Amino acid sequence: MKELKILYLYPDILELYGDYGNIQVLKYRIESRGYTAIIDRYSIGDNAPNFSDYDIVFAGGGADNEQNILANDLIKYKNSISEAIENGVFFLLICGSYQLFGKYYKDVDGNIINGLEIFDYYTEAHPDRKKRCIGNIVIEANLNGLNTKVIGFENHGGQTFNISSSFGNVLFGNGNKFEDTEEGFFQKNVIATYLHGPLLSKNPELADYIIKYCLERKYDEIVELASLNDDFENLCREQLLNRFLCNN
Repeated sequence: MKELKILYLYPDILELYGDYGNIQVLKYRIESRGYTAIIDRYSIGDNAPNFSDYDIVFAGGGADNEQNILANDLIKYKNSISEAIENGVFFLLICGSYQLFGKYYKDVDGNIINGLEIFDYYTEAHPDRKKRCIGNIVIEANLNGLNTKVIGFENHGGQTFNISSSFGNVLFGNGNKFEDTEEGFFQKNVIATYLHGPLLSKNPELADYIIKYCLERKYDEIVELASLNDDFENLCREQLLNRFLCNN
């Protein structure tokens, strides 16, 4: 039976606003098509993973304290992570992990948390602790040539700069910075975003984009995913999009 292997990074440290739900959604949508989903977890003190052994690597969000805790551990795997990205492994990075894959994160006190420097963006906390990009957000992303509205929830004081290729255009909410027009970072096999919620439960098309990409990469064949009954999810999406966009 064909399978996809998922590596869940720091599940005990990076798990804000239901981010673990992204793993649950991927597992459900993979197995509902008759494939096997293998999920491994890695945290501080575990045996070093070989990132290129996996099809999907997922890391959720965390506050400044959590980022400080794991940054020194994550940096040990910079070369392995870079190689995996180069090999086409799909990375889904939410909020704090999004920031850590850039050059650095500077907190409100001016302390620097060094990032992996895999990508050229960087993040600096807003000097006013009370000011945060917080609330519901809708962006328009291009997935396989189709414009798709992606819904999520953002809560970040960090302002991310120097994005070369964003995940999508902001239709409602803030994005990478206060009142920004762009959100996240996107290349073919990397999505880094501030969207919690969890992201994939609200956006089945995005989950299937990831699954299709990974199956085609792994088995070197064109994949047409069997349709799933997403009536409930789409009804929820319709209600949310009407609330956020039509009243905006």
